[in-house]
Amino acid sequence: MNKSFEMELPVETAADGSSTTAAPAERFTAGGTALLPELVALRRAIHAEPEVGLRLPETQRKVLAALAPLDLELHTGTALSSVVAVLRGARPGPTVLLRADMDALPLQEATSVPFRSTNGAMHACGHDLHTAGLVGAAHLLHAHRDELAGDVVFMFQPGEEGFGGAPLMLEEGVLDVTGERPVAAYAAHVGPGPRGTFLTRTGTVTASSTTFAVEVSGRGGHGSRPHEALDPVPVLAEIVLGLQTFATRRFDAFDPVVLSVTNLAAGTGADNIIPGSARLSGTVRTTSPQALAKVEAELPSVATGIAEAHAATATTEVATGYPSVVNDPATTGAALEVLREAFGARVAEAPRPTMGAEDFSYVAQQVPATMLMLLASPPDLDGDPAPNHSPHAVFDDAVLGDQAAALALLAARALTAHAPAAG
Repeated sequence: MNKSFEMELPVETAADGSSTTAAPAERFTAGGTALLPELVALRRAIHAEPEVGLRLPETQRKVLAALAPLDLELHTGTALSSVVAVLRGARPGPTVLLRADMDALPLQEATSVPFRSTNGAMHACGHDLHTAGLVGAAHLLHAHRDELAGDVVFMFQPGEEGFGGAPLMLEEGVLDVTGERPVAAYAAHVGPGPRGTFLTRTGTVTASSTTFAVEVSGRGGHGSRPHEALDPVPVLAEIVLGLQTFATRRFDAFDPVVLSVTNLAAGTGADNIIPGSARLSGTVRTTSPQALAKVEAELPSVATGIAEAHAATATTEVATGYPSVVNDPATTGAALEVLREAFGARVAEAPRPTMGAEDFSYVAQQVPATMLMLLASPPDLDGDPAPNHSPHAVFDDAVLGDQAAALALLAARALTAHAPAAG
């Protein structure tokens, strides 16, 4: 990244032939288009060298280098390799926060893109785009800092994929770095679908995540004499089916619960040994506190009851993870207006929450917040696009200019809307 990020503001020509500054939405979208080559290069560099978890030294280095040409206050984390950048506007005013997650998944990439990862990790959830898009928003807002009354915090977060990076950054003071709490916070997340489409909604926008693990204890023995043993494997298999029935028959279909058993383990590897124990684990997604409470209270009894029916025992652990992201109604309603002004018919209200989980929820619990989706499937895909977290997931970085412009425009408008009244 280099000084080429600095740009001239696009101008319009008035009816009399004089030049006038373009409308805010047009200036930000034009600026995003101008930044696109640099943002694509940054995204692909991050994609080719993904890092997992809370420690992302190379990703952090790339972000700091991309922000270096700007006059920003830069802070790095202690418990994690985060970056917090603060842009001070030309005049005093409120604070707005923009967030991007930076970590990848422990997944071997199976795409054919020329910048694919080969290190056993993969940006299969689009965090490489989130990071590059937020860098672009920083450059756009910096180019317009003389118009800003207030401050913008850029939150570059590791460890979203199950490591709780957001609460760690909250503990390290990201919400108080300017001296006052943000009046609004925004985040964008890419996903498969028609390229360039923005989606958001008021209220619950993502599910909460809960993990569970069940260990069945039986009695080992010889595979040829199962009557002398107490085989935990068929008990575990029955518990898998029982949990599916639990999710589909004990919850209201209009208050969705998604339960997936994702790991099964039993045996020593020898074909003729009945193991003494077997284990499963998985995830449950809910969108209401009532459904979550019922999962926590009743899921263990399903495993216990099935095990007892076979004279075995079951030990169940249920751990609640990320809460739901709940979009603030006022902040999100204003965001939809701003995005429609800039992107027109490409902006729509999501009809329902996504069942994915996000630790931006911790920010949204403390600050009026809006998370939006940006669909980013390449238009020339052969067949249906692969979902997030697939080793075949491919996202089109042509959306990065729009992503940067959207975040910058939301921040600028929020600063204006919350500016102190003139005295």
